[in-house]
Amino acid sequence: MKKTLVSALTTALVVGAASTTFAASNPFADVPAGHWAYDSINQLIDDNVIEGYGDNTFRGERTITRYEAAQMIAKAMAKKPTGEDKAQIDKLAAEFADELNNLGVRVSDLERNADKVKWTGEARYRYWSYRDAKKNADGSTQKTNRDQLQLRLFPTAEINEHWKVKARFTATNMMKNDNAGNASLSFAYADGVYGNCEVKVGKQPFYSLNDNGLILDDFFSGINVTAGKDLKVVLEAGRWDLDNRANSYVARPASGDTASYQGIQLNYQKGKIAGGAGFRHFTTDTFKTARYSKSANDSKADIWSLGGTYTFDKNWALQGAYAENSEADYYKKSGNVEVDYKGANKANAGSWGAFLGYRHIGSNVSLMPTFDTTRAAANVKGWDLGTSYIPMKNVLTTLGYFHGKQLDQHNDKTQTLYARVSYFF
Repeated sequence: MKKTLVSALTTALVVGAASTTFAASNPFADVPAGHWAYDSINQLIDDNVIEGYGDNTFRGERTITRYEAAQMIAKAMAKKPTGEDKAQIDKLAAEFADELNNLGVRVSDLERNADKVKWTGEARYRYWSYRDAKKNADGSTQKTNRDQLQLRLFPTAEINEHWKVKARFTATNMMKNDNAGNASLSFAYADGVYGNCEVKVGKQPFYSLNDNGLILDDFFSGINVTAGKDLKVVLEAGRWDLDNRANSYVARPASGDTASYQGIQLNYQKGKIAGGAGFRHFTTDTFKTARYSKSANDSKADIWSLGGTYTFDKNWALQGAYAENSEADYYKKSGNVEVDYKGANKANAGSWGAFLGYRHIGSNVSLMPTFDTTRAAANVKGWDLGTSYIPMKNVLTTLGYFHGKQLDQHNDKTQTLYARVSYFF
């Protein structure tokens, strides 16, 4: 009996010791929430050293395993970072030395054999209701309603440790008329990252970051070179199709609506402060109208813009921007001031945010602004407010309302109601 008990206890101790040893080196054990490694990994993601889960994001809503951490670190080590980034990598490598040693070959094999193309997507429904001061024959307010269903697919293909190809396929359905619309390739470009320098070549997003989208939020064909860390210099050149604009007055010259484009931005972000300045030059016969210049023969646009954001704390932020087109004679100035409260994070159910802004949108300077409620480049000024809410993970709901006046219709009143539901996958 005693021998049996001793034998059982001995076996239990051996198994327990073995289990403890396995747990300590188990690559699939979670890195505890609050571990310092998360801060280091997030910093390296911001510096484009670690690529997170392939879509340049780090899923901070959940913990990761030591295996996942080791995989990220192994990829980062292959980039041979320098300076502070190297110090962070060395610290992480020491923490996850066992996982890197034991899984290093396996990680390399996975990198070679893993699916090179990763897909994400969004299905979105949007609704606009425009109401103007003009009256119908029966005295009722003129209004136009529009609802749209859209599917967006985002493939990202890894070429090597520096280069990726990114694209977006978009299919649109206008629901009011059950119009199937069209499917198109919104953008496709090569994206190369070398330390603090990034190069994009092809059809790519066209966003005026320095003024928070006051001038542009579209796509263009060309090249973008961004260099720097806290202070970044952005150089762009290419061609832009103005036919995507919402300007009803834009001429349609025989030569087409495409403009040649060159631009430069300086963007700074550190701590609570972000800001920038930019200059953009466009040339196209599309500008040769009496609503652009007195001569109706000016084909150039020279647009200067400034913008900044100050984040007071985790809840409040204030942003502002100003832009002017020195070549235009009319509707050549734009400005925006906005207060933001909290923010909706699609990964966190129950999160929400709200904003209140005052916008002055001159159509000859804000060529394709980012605001959903002001109709792109529609010559308006007024108050814009909205809210966003995440009812469940990866589902975004948004409501917005604009109340203001038209700049080109004797200050006639205009209103826009906007709603959106997005499903991310």
